[in-house]
Amino acid sequence: MNFKTLLLGAVAAVISTAAMAEDLKMAVTTSFANSGLAEVLLPKVAEDTGINVQLLIVGTGQALALGEAGDVDAVLVHSKAAEEKWLAAGNGTHRREIMYNDFVFIGPKEDPAKAGAAEAATGALQAIASQEAPFVSRGDDSGTHKMELRLWQAAGVEPAGDWYRAVGQGMGAALNTASGMNAYIMSDRASWLKFANKGDLGIVFEGDPVLFNQYAFLPVNPEKHPHVRNDLAMQLEDWLVSDTAKELINGYTIDGQTLFVFNAEQ
Repeated sequence: MNFKTLLLGAVAAVISTAAMAEDLKMAVTTSFANSGLAEVLLPKVAEDTGINVQLLIVGTGQALALGEAGDVDAVLVHSKAAEEKWLAAGNGTHRREIMYNDFVFIGPKEDPAKAGAAEAATGALQAIASQEAPFVSRGDDSGTHKMELRLWQAAGVEPAGDWYRAVGQGMGAALNTASGMNAYIMSDRASWLKFANKGDLGIVFEGDPVLFNQYAFLPVNPEKHPHVRNDLAMQLEDWLVSDTAKELINGYTIDGQTLFVFNAEQ
């Protein structure tokens, strides 16, 4: 067999593999995408299953809206109350928890509002509000934004005024704004660790159990949208709860810090 024959065979194999790949559309949160985990998981998904996962990167609210409209085959988001409401409306088949991390409060390292001295997340927000220290909110109906609003409500504070800036953008863009303003912001830990433009910001408050941040996979309901690829969504779910996914998720670190913890029931 000569070199030309070998080359043609290799090209044919690549074409054949590409032809066998099937596309699945999944709406995911910006925090998941910003973390870099997708770049670790998706090539292995394609290798193991032949599924080419096409991501639509939006906030949780918009991700669920895309699923409701049948514009994607599945969603991966992090706002349990919104997810359960979405399921109750018949938009999905079920909810499968995959992994978690936590939220942290970022702010100027000198912490002028003394948010870090608080005993609870609500106390940290009360300290920021009492000083009217600059605070950047996602303001985009994302899972992070929903959590922030719940915490303000629990703190008994209605954030408003020149000190509170809702930017209506994803986690990375919001962090960039906070860095430029030297302001406080709430972020998921993974996005913060991955974020490069930290400026003079650092973690000022963390560790309250209320800041737990669960991510879940929800296939879109094929009875409502017959065109969705539920077969591929179920294959992807099987992979996401596999030992391979567990190893990759738990093994993904930045500067020795774990970004997500796998907690799917296998």
